[in-house]
Amino acid sequence: MNSTVTFNGTPRTPDSPFGPVWKPDLYKLQQEAPKPNAILCSKEFLDKPSFYGREYHGPLSHQQASALLIENGDYLVRISGQDDNPTYTLSLKFRGKIKHYRLYYDGQHYVRGKRFDSVEELVADGLVTMHIEAEAGTYIQLMCDVAKYERSPAYMTLNRFKKRTQPIQPIKPDESSDPVFYEKVHNFKIHNFKGLNWCEFCSNFLWGFTAQGVKCEDCGFSAHVKCSEKLPPDCCPELKQVRSVFGVDLTALVKVHRTLRPFVVDKCVREIEARGLFTEGIYRISGFADEMDSLRIALEKDGENADISASAYDNINVVAGILKQYFRLLPIPLLTYEIQPALIKAVQYPTLNEQILNIKEALNHLPPAHYNTLKFLMAHLAKIDEHHLVNKMSAFNLSTVFAPTLMPPSNSKMSGVIPDMSGEINTITLLIQHQKIIFE
Repeated sequence: MNSTVTFNGTPRTPDSPFGPVWKPDLYKLQQEAPKPNAILCSKEFLDKPSFYGREYHGPLSHQQASALLIENGDYLVRISGQDDNPTYTLSLKFRGKIKHYRLYYDGQHYVRGKRFDSVEELVADGLVTMHIEAEAGTYIQLMCDVAKYERSPAYMTLNRFKKRTQPIQPIKPDESSDPVFYEKVHNFKIHNFKGLNWCEFCSNFLWGFTAQGVKCEDCGFSAHVKCSEKLPPDCCPELKQVRSVFGVDLTALVKVHRTLRPFVVDKCVREIEARGLFTEGIYRISGFADEMDSLRIALEKDGENADISASAYDNINVVAGILKQYFRLLPIPLLTYEIQPALIKAVQYPTLNEQILNIKEALNHLPPAHYNTLKFLMAHLAKIDEHHLVNKMSAFNLSTVFAPTLMPPSNSKMSGVIPDMSGEINTITLLIQHQKIIFE
């Protein structure tokens, strides 16, 4: 089968050679799914079960329920069936059609296998699942079949782990001292993931709000159930202690390290400002790939203690390249998909004052870790811009380099199509030039 998979008929090209690139399509579909809206009942029922709230309507026919459900996402709970055999039914509206499901409760609410603490959570998860299956059903069926393990985030992490592992000491002088990795199958269990998580096999989003996939209890590998069936027996329990820095959700990383911003950003910016402000083409000229790989492994292995000084990496473009790579590999970009349309619209206002006011309003919807990191990065890029007569990197030039990384367009992986990035470039340019006012 061809390694290119399509999403709604759109061809997807192979992942970046720089490492794992998370696929955002299913995440964005989850964000677009209808939201649950309980149709409340004003009647009081003496026999109403204690585990239902005002979404409970008592005995209600199919036709009566349909008349109450007007908008997509509307739902209610009713009693249906014969008087001698009543059943609880969840009725909801999705894509203009009324759907009915038999509802169960055993301490938690469920329709099939997944359990939820409230009917609202059950409906929210169901709406997401139905929306994604309706929009991307074919993609979901094919995504793990066409994914290549050797291009997966898990494989990249495993290789980095192998590189940093000390060889086993030989018992005899003539024996090999190469590292030995014994085969071990993964110990997968259904897992309720908190926050945003991606499959480490196919790089797609783990959608839903509970039981989104499986997680290996020994090494921490996360995957869709179907994707987990494709894995070779390469579980390394030690990997749980050395999870990656690159390709990890930004908020999750700062929470783990208890920092205001990702340490990679602080560390690289300090080094670039110390010896790269006057370097011509900084951020535009790439470093050598083998040196960038070496620096990335050092940051993964040693964290904040990694040596990125001139004695270790005399070419400052290597450090600048790693900083760009860090942002490029974020599962959710620094300027999140939710606020990108508002930012692009903001720069279209006729006056600078209107542009700045609307940009500030949009940025208020960023997660705190994203906001603090963006503020720090824009102040840094403004310093680069101050020396643009020497380094040849004006705010516009920097924006041209950073826009595809900080604001990747929805069709960034389309084959043979060059997206129009003018709106994104104008946004980043304005953020750099007016960062003091915007982030005051």
